Formats: sequence, C-alpha cells, structure tokens
Amino acid sequence: MNKLLIIIQREYLAMVASRSFIVMTLLMPVIILACGLIPLGIAYLNDRSGDQLNVTVIDQSARHYGAALRSNSQFRYTLLSAQPAERVNARQFHDKAGGSTDAIVVIPAAVDRSLEVSVYSDNTISAALKEDIGKALNDTISAARIAAHHIPQLQRIIDESQVQVNIDGIKWADDGSESASSTEVAMMLGMVLSLLIYMFVLSYGTVVMNSVIDEKTNRIMEVMVSSCKPFQLMMGKIVGVGLAGLTQFVAWIILVTVIGGAALTACGLGSLAMDGAAPTTAAVTAAAPEGVAQALQAVMSINYAYVIVFFVLFFIGGYLLYASLFSAMGSAVDQASDASQFVMPLMIVMIIALYAGMACVNNPNGDMALWTSMIPFTSPVVMMVRLPYEVPLWQVLASLVLLYATAAAMVWLSARIYRTGILLYGKKRTFAEMARWIFRR
Repeated sequence: MNKLLIIIQREYLAMVASRSFIVMTLLMPVIILACGLIPLGIAYLNDRSGDQLNVTVIDQSARHYGAALRSNSQFRYTLLSAQPAERVNARQFHDKAGGSTDAIVVIPAAVDRSLEVSVYSDNTISAALKEDIGKALNDTISAARIAAHHIPQLQRIIDESQVQVNIDGIKWADDGSESASSTEVAMMLGMVLSLLIYMFVLSYGTVVMNSVIDEKTNRIMEVMVSSCKPFQLMMGKIVGVGLAGLTQFVAWIILVTVIGGAALTACGLGSLAMDGAAPTTAAVTAAAPEGVAQALQAVMSINYAYVIVFFVLFFIGGYLLYASLFSAMGSAVDQASDASQFVMPLMIVMIIALYAGMACVNNPNGDMALWTSMIPFTSPVVMMVRLPYEVPLWQVLASLVLLYATAAAMVWLSARIYRTGILLYGKKRTFAEMARWIFRR
C-alpha cells in the first residue's frame, strides 16, 4: 500500500503541476463562456457591419405588393412600377443602372397565383435578402387573400385565433409542496454533463495510455517493475490521473460559483447569493429585476447537490472502466501510433454512448434511455442526461452497481494484460494474443 500511495502521489503531482493542466483549469470556464457569447457577438456585428445593399423592385402586380418591401439597416429598396403585360429585361435594366443596384426583384403580375418572385444579381443572393423578401411578400399576399373573401373583420378573427400557449412545469415534492421546473434547463444541464463525462473519460484515459507507452519506450518500466508489482503501477497511474481530473472538476465548480456570485451581485442579488439557505421562489421574485426572476427560478429548479454527487460517482466508475482498458492497450504496444487498432473499438463505444445520450434528451424515461443507462459502457454518459430529470433512485443505484462491478472486472482483466505486455517489445500484438495473456499464470 505504501508503494501504491507513492505512485499515486507521483502521478498526481506530475499531472497537476504541468503548465497545460493549470492553463486549462483556469481558462476552461472562460472558454465555455466565450463559446456562448462569441456567436452572439458575431451575429450582432454581422447585422450592423457593411453598407446597405441597393435593391431595385420592379412591381408588375395590380395590388402593388412591392410596397411591402421596406428599407432597413441591411437593404435599401427602390420601387419601380411596370405594366402587367410589359416584358421586363432585368439584365438590360442592370446595365443601364451602371452598377448602382446590387439586386433586382421582379414581382410578376400573376404572383397571387404563381407565388413566385425572381431576384436577379451578379452573385448568389444572400439568405438574409431572400428571407426579408419572402417574409414581407408572404404576409402581404396572405392579407390580400383574406380580404378577398369580403368577410367583415376576418383578419382580426384569424389574428385572435392564432395563440401561443406558455407551458409552466410544476413538480411536486414529497411533502406535497410545489416548485417551478424547467425542461430547457434540465435538458441543457444533462447535455453539458454528458459531454463533460465523455471528454473527461476519453482525455484522461488517453493520458494514462500515453504515459504507459512513454515509460515502456524509455525502459523506465523495467526499473519500476523491479521494485513494485505491475498491478500497483497500473492502479497508481490510473488513480493518480483520476484524482487530477477530480481536482480540475472541483476547481471549475469553484470558478463557476465565483463567476455566478459576481453575476448575481451585478444583478443586485448579492444578498441571495450570500444567504446560507437556498433562495425561495418568492425571495428571487422580489429581489430580481423584471425578466431575471423567471430565469433564476428555472436555473434553481435543479437539485445541483444531487446531480454533482452522482456526476462524481459516475465519473469515477466510468473512468476506472475505460482507463484500465486504455492502460492495458498501452502496455501491449511500443509506440502511440500502434495503439490505434486497439483504441478504435473503445472510441466507437464512447461515440455510441454519446449519441445515445443525445437521443435520450427528448425522452429521458423511455426504454432506450433506461437500458443504455444500465449498460456499464454507456451508462456514465447516458445517465448524465437523465439525472436532471430526477429519475427514480433505484435506477441510479442499479446503474452504479453494474458500472462498478464491470469496472472491477475490467481492472482485473487489464491487470492480467498489463503484467505481461509491459515487458514485451518489438512485435505488434493482436487481440487474440492479449486474450491469452489473461489466462496465463
């Protein structure tokens, strides 16, 4: 046990002291925030950058539908009328304009029946221009068709008939009390947690495999095996790297909590953030500005302590399962490039687990969600999608028991492969040969 603790300590300190680990720990919350804000910023700048496009509208319709096209920050419409029977040559008009127009819209006389409009331009028209023209003409022609029925106040009747129902989720507690819930927040949290499990297990499992390959290539492994057992080497490396992963996760929680507290303070909710008790719905509604209270209620509808505890447990189980297999694969090869044939099946299984988790977002209590959350190789990812929906506790515990039992079996099998593979060089191994190592005494 003393040797195992020394190996764990060495692997842990080597991991957390690396520059890349420190940088990613500090920057990941910023990167996640940037990934959410950068697309919004780009869209904002895109809407306000560049000059207006000059669009000429040649309207041959009897109802003058071209008047529905109004100039905005992106497009400047110039309306011209033409006789219904007149043949419009857009190319000649463009040449006469001397390049002062960027696009020409021709609204034919029979647009009421054909519902077709032509847009001429030197280049392919942008999606924004197509959407702007389509929306304006769709609304105008629809209103004209409604008016053609000559039914008094028909448009008002139709407008009043078109409604949008807001659905508020309410969940019951064991004592019968009610609280607000948010499907959107649960869905988003589940997807984020499943991606974190996927990235953590895959990245740290690969770290374990590369570390084994490096030590084997440098012949350090032979010296280490002379002073401790191969199982101690494998488990020390797996546990040390896993503890580094948990350290990074805890650091992210602390950083997110600090950033969230700063955001609450900026919104005037600092007293709620500092209160030891969980803020009630009434307290949030009273303290938050209008529009912020509803969002905070949705965010607080999740039992985060419950989710985080089981996230850690599923991470540990999934990491032990996959990291042991990665270490076994690393011991069977002499260099990282040879490991692809062994790693590919594990990658495929992880990708299947991720796709299964994404598919279960819309039906977290369905049969597929249930069974994939019980299969140990997919349960760490799929169960993360289901946790925010507060699935029955027996299903979570059953999934954990199966996961840890399978992880223990994989650790034993991997240790049998590891003890033989770390001292073999110069030959590419096969799965059949690795299977024989398991039963070798």
